[in-house]
Amino acid sequence: MDRFEEFLAAKTFAVAGVSIQTHKYGNKVFHALLSAGCETYPINPKESVIGGHQAYKSLVELPVVPESLSIVTPPEVTRQVVSDAITAGVKHIWMQPGAEDEQAAEAARLAGIDVIDDGSCVLVLLARQ
Repeated sequence: MDRFEEFLAAKTFAVAGVSIQTHKYGNKVFHALLSAGCETYPINPKESVIGGHQAYKSLVELPVVPESLSIVTPPEVTRQVVSDAITAGVKHIWMQPGAEDEQAAEAARLAGIDVIDDGSCVLVLLARQ
């Protein structure tokens, strides 16, 4: 199983950077994972509900530790999201295009987390399935 399949084989997911605006990338990633049948939690520090789903201000507020975390935030925010993921015990992180941060990726790898940060997009992979 490759790293993309491992990411998608998780039982629980979270998406950091989900917007209430449906045309935004984070919203599309969140809904694509839901449409694929994935138990997925939206993270947005400013919203309490996104697309009819309870939203959480941060990873540490989730009711479960997601196995896989998709990050759709600016790189400076990615660093804090990854720090929270390390503390929580997330197993897989996928930094979506534009969210990549070399320092955060290295910290996650040193913590034993599988990281995808090569510019590939979860939406493309999900569209193929």
